[in-house]
Parts: sequence; structure tokens; C-alpha cells
Amino acid sequence: MSFKKKENQKYYNPMMKAIGNYHLIEPGEKVAVGMSGGKDSTALFVMLDMLSKQKRLGFDFEVVPICLDMGFAMDITPMKELVEEKGYTLDVVDTNIAKVVFDIREEKNPCSLCAKLRRGYLYSRAKELGCQKVAIGHHLDDAIETYFMNFLFHGKMESFEPMTYLSKTEVSIIRPMIYIEEKDIIRFCNNKELPVIFNPCPVDKKTKREEMKQLVDSLAIDYPLIKQRFVQGMEQEVRENEWYLSKKS
Repeated sequence: MSFKKKENQKYYNPMMKAIGNYHLIEPGEKVAVGMSGGKDSTALFVMLDMLSKQKRLGFDFEVVPICLDMGFAMDITPMKELVEEKGYTLDVVDTNIAKVVFDIREEKNPCSLCAKLRRGYLYSRAKELGCQKVAIGHHLDDAIETYFMNFLFHGKMESFEPMTYLSKTEVSIIRPMIYIEEKDIIRFCNNKELPVIFNPCPVDKKTKREEMKQLVDSLAIDYPLIKQRFVQGMEQEVRENEWYLSKKS
């Protein structure tokens, strides 16, 4: 099997399947990509760029890379160079998120507030740039980890959806990598030698989500199909909290 065929099977086919199943991207849309410099958003940008330039979806759409300057001492030069190499200009949004979360508010559990502020800046900027969709780098592992977090800490049996419409900003959040496992994203970045920037956040890898990641990894040892079964369960259309797999007419 050729490397290119493996690439399609592991990355592009699952992404195109998710886009088709949930109508994540429509013809002519401008799709913002929230880029943090991490492996997930970097891989998402590169994959969407390829789908756009090769018209793999059968229609044109525009990719708009956006990065939030959180206020950390972070060199985003490698990310800028990658974006420019692909023919784009990285839109960098200055914020004071780090100062608000860690200095002003001194949050003991900063992730919730940080995520809320990041979403606000990203979605608003995407709207200003005329984007109808904002693509973020959530993958299959993120979805199942979110499910366990909601179940164990909030008593809710639900995860995020592949697409969510935000009435306030009139943009939709899409997750094109929802069928792709994290290990495959890591492999994609390594094979492509993509620049991955170190996360300077002081609580990185010290969160409840990291605990859920370890839980899922341990379950996968005894139940190797747990992630595939999770997708099947979410797409059964039995309860209102599960994903609704739309059928094209």
C-alpha cells in the first residue's frame, strides 16, 4: 500500500466523511481555522488547505488561519512561516487573556475562563473577517474525553457535537477531525515534519482533561475498539443528547 493511500485512509477520508455526514462545510464558505501552534490545529490547517486546493470536496471554499496572542512569551514564527508557505497570511489577534486569568483573576481552575475568553475572541474575529464557519482541532479522543468528563463530573451523558451554531456571532463551530484519533494526528505531524510549538500555559498537562485522557488510554488497553464504539453509540439517534447523523436528500 502506498504512503499516499495510507494518508487518505487515515486522515483525509475520515475528514471528508465527517464533513459530508454533518454538512460541516458548504460551497463558497469562508472557514476560519483557530491555530494555537499545537499539533491538532496545525494538522487541521494543513488538511483543510489540501482539501481546498485540490477541491477534494467537489467545490471551492476558503481557509482563513487565525491565531490568538494569549500574552504568553511564545514564539509563533514557525507557525507564521508554515501559513505563509501555504500561501496565506496568519491573522494574529492580540489579547490579554493570560493577564486576566492568571494575574487579575488569579483563577485556581483557570481552564474554564480561559476557554471562554478564547472562544469570544476567536469567534468575533472570524465574524469580522466574513467567515461562516470556525474550524477547531477537536478530534475523536477529545470527544470521548469530554463525554467522560461530563458523565463523571456533571452527570450528563453527552459530548460536544460535530457542528454548533452560535446565534450571537452567527457563525458555526465545526470539528472536521471528529473521526480521527489523536495518535494518527501525531503521526501526521511527524510524517509531514510540521512545526509544533510548545504550550507555555502553566497548567498544561495538569487538568481534569488530562486525567480523562489517561482513563481512556487505560480502558483502550482492555477494550481496543472503545473509540469506534463511542462513535457508533453517539450516532444511534436514540436520545436527544446524542449526535444526529443527518441524511442527505
